[in-house]
Parts: sequence; C-alpha cells; structure tokens
Amino acid sequence: MSKLSHLDDQGRARMVDVSDKPATAREATAKGLVRMPAETRDLALSGGAAKGDVVTTAELAGVMAAKRTSDLIPLCHPLALSKVMVAVALCDEGLEVTATVRTTGPTGVEMEALTAVSVACLTLYDMLKAVDKGMTIDAVRLIEKTGGKSGVWRRAAI
Repeated sequence: MSKLSHLDDQGRARMVDVSDKPATAREATAKGLVRMPAETRDLALSGGAAKGDVVTTAELAGVMAAKRTSDLIPLCHPLALSKVMVAVALCDEGLEVTATVRTTGPTGVEMEALTAVSVACLTLYDMLKAVDKGMTIDAVRLIEKTGGKSGVWRRAAI
C-alpha cells in the first residue's frame, strides 16, 4: 500500500512539496447530483424560483469555489487555474452538476473540480430549499483526471 503523501515520517499533516515536480497540463472532471422531485427540478430550470436564476447562480458559485479551494481544504496548494467550467443539467433524478478544471502546474486539480461540484450542489439546495427541504446531494465523485506523473485516470463505468 502506498504511503499517504500528506503525512510526514512522524505522522504529522504537511503540505506536499511540489517544488521539484515539472509543470504539466492537468485537467480534472467531477460530477455530483442533487436528487429532487420533478416539480422542484422544473422550478429550478424555469428561472421562476423566489431567489432568482437558480442554475446560473449555482454554476457561478462552483467557479468561485474552485478558485478558493486552497482556502477551504487545508493542505491544497493555491493554483493558477486556466479553465473552470461548471454546468448544471437536467437528469431523471434531479439536477446533475459537472465541473472541469484545468491548469498548467506541478500538482493536479482534482480537489478544485470536486469543490466546484460540491459548492454548486449546495447552492442548488440553498436556492430551492424553500420549496423542498427533502432534496439529497449525492454521488459527488471524480470522473477523470489527466496530466502529471500518474497520467490519465478514468472512473470505470458503473
């Protein structure tokens, strides 16, 4: 089993030293789901929710969150992101959020993509909770990452 990179030899938490790693193009895509009844989903997509344009607000919140990941996750490196795309889409169970994040640097952007999805899902919940407190945020997961020493990783189809 591999050793955890965020622990030193004494088991203390540490930020990984990436100063000797080459800067390479890196990208990560994550997804998440907000499960809700069709009526709530339709309200979100109609733009008629009391708090305004639910979808656009959630997408913007995801972009903002990706840019602030190192402020939220203690051992993440602050990164210069070159792309953050967050999209909310209709699905049978409710609304699906997809985030793709890109950088050129010495470390990956998986946490930025996962943070973008998580905050976009939370924003959807916040904006729709007045009509449905029973929504469920589910299946936040990394779909794919490219670049760096480990190369390409893709989630196997379920």
